Amino acid sequence: MKKWSFFVPVLLCGFVLAITGCKDSSNSGASGQTIKVGEFASLTGSEASFGQSSHKGTLLAIDDINAAGGVLGKKFELLTEDDQSKDGESATAVKKLISRDKVVAILGEVASGRSLEAAPICQEYKIPQISPSSTNPKVTAMGDYIFRVCFEDKFQGGVVLAKFALQSLKAKRVAILTDVSAAYSAGLTTYFKEQFIAGGGQVVAEQKFTKDDKDFKAQLTAIKTQNPDAIFMPIYYGPATLIALQARELGITCPLFGGDGWEAPELVQGPGAAEALEGCFYSTHFAPDQQTPEAQEFVKKYEAKFGAKPDAMGALGYDSALVLADAIKRAGTTEGAKVRDALAATKDFQGVTGKMTIDPERNARKPAVILQIKGGKFVYRETVNP
Repeated sequence: MKKWSFFVPVLLCGFVLAITGCKDSSNSGASGQTIKVGEFASLTGSEASFGQSSHKGTLLAIDDINAAGGVLGKKFELLTEDDQSKDGESATAVKKLISRDKVVAILGEVASGRSLEAAPICQEYKIPQISPSSTNPKVTAMGDYIFRVCFEDKFQGGVVLAKFALQSLKAKRVAILTDVSAAYSAGLTTYFKEQFIAGGGQVVAEQKFTKDDKDFKAQLTAIKTQNPDAIFMPIYYGPATLIALQARELGITCPLFGGDGWEAPELVQGPGAAEALEGCFYSTHFAPDQQTPEAQEFVKKYEAKFGAKPDAMGALGYDSALVLADAIKRAGTTEGAKVRDALAATKDFQGVTGKMTIDPERNARKPAVILQIKGGKFVYRETVNP
């Protein structure tokens, strides 16, 4: 397939000529002067850092798409709903976008639980949904209209993190601390355990908590008695910081490591946070210090627009909009079934987070990266290919 590039001027000019010469063969969701695209995101609430970053990346992509002339002769119009990081709000937001606003596709959510809430609605209405970063395998299993542009947790937990613990950390004895109220956390734990044990590792302790817990000293004390080589924390950034602080207070000095749920500036903010997490690691989808032309051009644009470096959520938000635009262009229409088919046929698409191919389960096959926390900053460590 032909690939988009917003990074090389000559290719950009060719792309503009290609898409402006096409006509939309469907009136669905694009009967006016624009193509309406819906987005639901956690712009406020407990995971607002995720939602805000993804939303900014999506906005930047929409700007680039429209600057290139749009798709099928029309500009993209982004309609965004804030689900406030709350259970139940995603369904309301997506129903509104589909029924009232007549969008042709849905972008979102970052969190797996909220994507799972919205997916049946998109499937029922035959509206393609693309999650930027929901990694739980159940998300795309909800139906053939549900896609993601990130890797999923079988790869993240079972390949990337298990391999990293065994080979890079040289950790043979690991403790796990899981948020049992989050589908993301429970899934990562399952896939990590399977492959870590299969690779010769030993899980010496498993402790659990739920979303609103603030005191983790009982779990950490139990873990400390087992003297693990490292502690795996497949959780979101909020509790990760609290746990790191309390672990160090209890004299636990081993490395802590997690998944892409750690990806937020807030992880190392606040008194003692950076020091508690110094030398720790997490897997994610993108590193702003990656030296690829696509990544560096994206970082430059993002910094110019928003005054800060992008994180993985911003990069995935950007890629989700580009993948959708590419699929609509190849479909030659905004009709849901044809856009779905085009999304499913995506192969070797060069995004800012790497080259991706959509597999038969509608997951993105692509690389992951490991970042290390050094001096309060997230530093690129290595890339893990599928």
